Amino acid sequence: MLLIGIAGHTLTARERDLLAHEACAGVTLFSRNFASRAQVTELAQAIREAAPRPLLVCVDQEGGRVQRFREGYSALPALHGFEALYRRDPEAALALAREHAWLMASELRASGIDLSFAPVVDLARGNRAIGDRAFAADPQVVAAFAREYVAGMHEAGMAATLKHFPGHGSVQEDTHFDAAVDPRSLEELRAHDLVPFAAGIAAGADAVMMAHVVYPQVAPQPAGCAPRWIGDVLRGEVSAGGLGFRGVVFSDDLGMAAADAAGDLPARIHAHLDAGCDVALVCQPQQAEVALAALEGRRGNTLALAALIGRGALGWDGLLAQARRGEAQARLHALQAPALETGVLSGAVHSGDVA
Repeated sequence: MLLIGIAGHTLTARERDLLAHEACAGVTLFSRNFASRAQVTELAQAIREAAPRPLLVCVDQEGGRVQRFREGYSALPALHGFEALYRRDPEAALALAREHAWLMASELRASGIDLSFAPVVDLARGNRAIGDRAFAADPQVVAAFAREYVAGMHEAGMAATLKHFPGHGSVQEDTHFDAAVDPRSLEELRAHDLVPFAAGIAAGADAVMMAHVVYPQVAPQPAGCAPRWIGDVLRGEVSAGGLGFRGVVFSDDLGMAAADAAGDLPARIHAHLDAGCDVALVCQPQQAEVALAALEGRRGNTLALAALIGRGALGWDGLLAQARRGEAQARLHALQAPALETGVLSGAVHSGDVA
């Protein structure tokens, strides 16, 4: 029920004990946990060996400024870089986004990482936390990218996580530091921010991460602890106006300032789980012990998480043997170059084998 954070490059004895706690679902890794590709691969293996049941090893490896692992991994452009290409050549842009997803997920899977919390399908409408992490401002354009990105991650054997539901891009505040309130109606949100989520769910997205934003015309609580958002809108039947989602629901990090609305840390955890989240994220290592203690005796849905364990990892030797990796790197490098029309982006993108 809980993804925790750890402090460094290796596990301490106390962290091994925490990972063995029955309420621990796994770990979210950050830049603080990364020294090299070999080191993080060993760390992922050590995390798995710390408990008698499968644990999820997760990270945010979106590209751009949110790429936790860098040295030894491909330099991934921020998602917003695809929009300019899309305006000239939609087909090429969508195909390249699929390669971005495949490359990102393949490299992580080859390192023993189960899940990158991607893609961001918020709208690029000026939010300080989202910024260039979003594909575009147009909901239909973001929806098209969402479908391709989910497909690319699946080709690499990784589950896809849409974030931040029901849409974080249209408010200004950064919920890491401030509360955020979006005054729009559910009808307005359905016409705009929910469009990419509906597309990603239809494409088979496996998980959704909730936003800490409050939408007072829909529910009084932040979305992640609002039964209306999770039970009625996200999981509700399509015939009743819901999205019919049947996958895993993650909270955003409960250490963020905007999560304070639900109370102290134990109260936040229970509020999110009671509202319908399957897994709560507590990413600050110093909070892990209190968080796990708050869940003593509470039962969780462990079967839901089993579907997120990575499938079909090649290992680095297998990945390096694939021509698709080099081709994807070249095209993505061209996307980041000042001259986008170099010819590198033209031509068919290698389809690769479905892992």
